[in-house]
Amino acid sequence: MLSFGKKKTPEIDLEQHELLEHAQKRIKQKKRLFTHFVVFLIGSVFLILINKIFKYGDTYNWFVWAITIWAFLFALHAFNVFVTQKFMGQEWERQQREKLVAKQKQRIAEIQKEIETEFPISNINKKKED
Repeated sequence: MLSFGKKKTPEIDLEQHELLEHAQKRIKQKKRLFTHFVVFLIGSVFLILINKIFKYGDTYNWFVWAITIWAFLFALHAFNVFVTQKFMGQEWERQQREKLVAKQKQRIAEIQKEIETEFPISNINKKKED
């Protein structure tokens, strides 16, 4: 007999889901960094070929400056992926989120207190009874 009941789906708790999302994000960052590295290598060879082989601006070795600037940008990218992520990674984001939620809760409590002082519930009840 065929069963048309609901499929059993494995339930992933919130923490596992966050870990999975974080892992996917890190994989994507590293993949982009390695792609940047390959493009940097190919682009550097291409710049040297343009300058030396095709004699574009051959009176000056401009490719050295172009590759140096590109290498600096690649180093910034690598620093962001491997160093900054450790200081401002998932735990840092969680702490920032908790701080913002706490500030919002505090502000809501302040607004409620202002409303209660300006419009006390006892006065509202008295007006309804009259």
